[in-house]
This record gives sequence, structure tokens and C-alpha cells, in this order.
Amino acid sequence: MLRRGKGIELKSAGEIQAMRAAGLVVARALGAVRAHAAPGVSTGELDEVADQVIRDAGAVPSFKGYHGFPASICASVNEKVVHGIPSRTEVLAEGDLLSVDCGAILEGWHGDSAVTLPIGAISAADQALSAATEAAMWAGVEQVRAGNKLTDISHAVESAARAAADRDGVAYGIIAEYGGHGIGTQMHMEPFLPNLGKPGKGPKLRVGMALAVEPMLTGGTADTEELDDEWTVVTADGSRASHWEHTVAITEDGPWVLTAPE
Repeated sequence: MLRRGKGIELKSAGEIQAMRAAGLVVARALGAVRAHAAPGVSTGELDEVADQVIRDAGAVPSFKGYHGFPASICASVNEKVVHGIPSRTEVLAEGDLLSVDCGAILEGWHGDSAVTLPIGAISAADQALSAATEAAMWAGVEQVRAGNKLTDISHAVESAARAAADRDGVAYGIIAEYGGHGIGTQMHMEPFLPNLGKPGKGPKLRVGMALAVEPMLTGGTADTEELDDEWTVVTADGSRASHWEHTVAITEDGPWVLTAPE
């Protein structure tokens, strides 16, 4: 039985297990995309790869048709932050930085995850940007625990990003307009999870909640613009961007990353 905790969906242990099954489909789809992503391959081809993996598992792509989105993955290359539309005419080149976001619905439950992939040999700066974003994600995941407040996650993400910026000597932009979210019987649910902010604010986290933790960092400004396709979000200064995401459940034993590979 689904219950609501201050507007946030609570899941039973069995329902979290069902979400794990959906999360594994997403993990396999992203694994297939990772294996195929290379110079000369189009983002449209990668979309077809992910779509096939999802459907072969008996699941449905979360993104396809979502508010009219035309594809099964978001493929965001270089200065594209999120929501890039895959295309057969967008061919990847050596040195590109590709963020891939993917979602699947299995028996009514959603999984959602994103990775940033190097295309061939990439610059040290892009390697550092992706590593900083991934580290910020994992810092946030660690705070997805019963008894914490929502913005304890936000603060952990921001603190890790700032620490990476100091270490790398780069003022990484932390995207504020887009962030994580509740997830379960829908892909996007309450609460919105900011990627920066003071700790100790927002709803108290409880066992049975599930959240998507998804920082986006840039190598320059945090300002973004939306392209004319009304989906693709790009950095305002053309700097490169990275996006990492996992779906995480709160259990009695701590965070369970539902979209981690087997």
C-alpha cells in the first residue's frame, strides 16, 4: 500500500524491490550505450540501442512521449547540459563529452539514471569535470538516509563540487534550475531536490522514500539557455557540462542505489 509522507510517496520493502528491478533495466541500457558510444556513432543510434534493451526487458522507456519528448534517452553533447534530443545527424567525434540520461518503467515503477561518457580520448579538463560531478553525486547519495533533512543531500552535493573546484583550480558552475526529485510510481515526484543549499532544511527523510540524486556541473558559468527545440538546455557561455544521476531508496540499512549495475 502506498502512503504519503508530507506529499512524498512512501514505498514498502517489496515496492522498493520492484523499483530495483526497473533500476537494473536502466543500468543495462546505460551499459549498452556506454559500450556503443564512440567516434563516428550518432546519438540517434545510441537512442535505438537503449530503447531495444529497455523493451527486451519487458519495460517501457520513461522519456519517450513524456510531455512530447521524442526519444528514449537524453543525449547531451559538450555544452549541452540536459535534455538533448538524440539524432541520426548528430555524430560523435573524438574528444566529445556525452551525458546520457535514461529512464524505464517496469510494472508501474520507475528507474532514472545518468552518466557522462568520454568519446575517445578527452581533455584532462573534461575528465576532471566529469569526475567532480560524479563525486558530487556520490556525496549526495551518502546523505539519503532516514532522519536527515532533504537539504542535507543538497549541501553534500554542493560541498563536494566546491571541494573539487578548489582541488582542480576551476570554478565549476553548479546548475541550480535543474536538480533531483522524488521518484516511484511516477518519474518526477515531490520533492524537488536542489543541488546546492544550506543543510537541515526541507522534509525529514524517512524509510520508504526514493530520490533521484542528479548534479550537473559546468566548466564555466552556471547560467543556462534553452534551445528553440524547447528541450535542450545549454551553458550560456558554451562551456562543457557533465551530468550524473542515480535513483536511491532509503532503507533501514541506509541508502540503496537502485540504478547501480548488478
